[in-house]
Amino acid sequence: MKDRLTALCRELGLEDPGFFPCRDGPAGLGWGISLAVRLSGAVVDEIGDAPTHSYFHHYRTVNALLDHAMLRVGLALQREGWRYLPIPASQSVPTPDDPRGYHGRWSHKKAAVLAGLGTMGASGLFLHKEWGPRVRLGTVFTDCPLAEAPSPILLPDRCQSCGACAAACPAGAIRGRIWDPAMEEFSLVDPEKCSRYMKEHFQHIGRGAVCGICMKVCPLGREGTRGHTGA
Repeated sequence: MKDRLTALCRELGLEDPGFFPCRDGPAGLGWGISLAVRLSGAVVDEIGDAPTHSYFHHYRTVNALLDHAMLRVGLALQREGWRYLPIPASQSVPTPDDPRGYHGRWSHKKAAVLAGLGTMGASGLFLHKEWGPRVRLGTVFTDCPLAEAPSPILLPDRCQSCGACAAACPAGAIRGRIWDPAMEEFSLVDPEKCSRYMKEHFQHIGRGAVCGICMKVCPLGREGTRGHTGA
């Protein structure tokens, strides 16, 4: 089943699916599939001191692709008698602990790290092992046993600690800390500052829902860069 799902993902344009066991998966589902789509370098490189209309459209289009791919993966599992639950590519869910809704139902970044696809950067962005932060993520949970043993969490050595993201963030939301696997995601970035700045300054582009500046300035994942150092 794992090989069939991998082939399906690649057919749908998702080059690097990852699989992981999960003790705290939603709905009691104990295995997960992390899906990543590489963003267009040409689109990302046009971001300056604000997002572009092209980036906002690209962001929504890639999210739609991920949601479609997660449904296709889930339906393939369901045809074989397995249950599945997709986590939307971009959806905030208010909770008593997070009434403003800065979290999704389950962290795509956490899933991607558990699946061995990469690590986290000082920006709070997921850093794919080849594409750096220039990705969008989706996650499907299932009761199909797709991974027999926990995948190794990659060491937090992808981020070069160069400070480019913190220096470029117009909201001052990046705290400048180095990620540790035990660290909460928002220990790296202040979501309130990030969200407020976008809503106040980028209403004319995507209704204040996107920015992308920290992703654009990260030296990892730029066109022509690959491997551990991004050089």
